[in-house]
Amino acid sequence: MAKEIKILIVDDDPDYVEGIQSTLINAGYAVDAAYNPKAGFEALESKKYDLLLLDIMMGRGAEGVMMARKINKDPVLREIPVLIITGIREQMAFLFPGQPVHPRFLPTDELLEKPVDPDLLLEKVSHLLELAEEKKTNE
Repeated sequence: MAKEIKILIVDDDPDYVEGIQSTLINAGYAVDAAYNPKAGFEALESKKYDLLLLDIMMGRGAEGVMMARKINKDPVLREIPVLIITGIREQMAFLFPGQPVHPRFLPTDELLEKPVDPDLLLEKVSHLLELAEEKKTNE
């Protein structure tokens, strides 16, 4: 039997989380949700996840950036691939389309803009999980 893939979504928009969660569950993934960074860290500390989907703009601002940075400093949590799903480019012109995110600014493995096409989401999720598996195999 294949290993169950566990994904955690951290996003403060319950309607958006429900849509993403539905897409991932229909694709056969086990999916949990947290609606703020504090709950996200509690989930990460209580269960082992294979992938984290993280929003940037939560709470009082860019709390997702702080969460990504904190994860990157933790020797265990930084092994979890992080897929940022955010509307930040549109909302704030913060990043420029087509340009990579600087790793010291925002430690992440991939970035998608909201709204996300379900097929593209599944493609990115699959790709990040494959890369993580290859990394484990090569260690």
